[in-house]
Amino acid sequence: MRKLTVALAILPAFLCLGAPSFAAEQSRDEQGQVRKAIREGNVQSLRDIERKVLPQMKGHEYLGPEYDAAAKAYRLKFIKDGRVVFIDVDARSGRIISRSN
Repeated sequence: MRKLTVALAILPAFLCLGAPSFAAEQSRDEQGQVRKAIREGNVQSLRDIERKVLPQMKGHEYLGPEYDAAAKAYRLKFIKDGRVVFIDVDARSGRIISRSN
């Protein structure tokens, strides 16, 4: 019975070990998809998108980007006065799709 209790106690730790590798693998896949789309001329680079959006976000701290390959959209994350703001940008046109306040 004691072995079962110990096994159940450490099981969550073993399960968590696989999560970082899945997240890292997903991130690499996402990066590969966006690189391919940029090479093919289907989307703009993050650098180009940031050049357009960052000047519009004066007073906000830029926290970083995400890329949604299915939607072909970048999500830029900002914070100001403790409030998080997401700017969704069409990766093909560079047009802002939405802004959360």
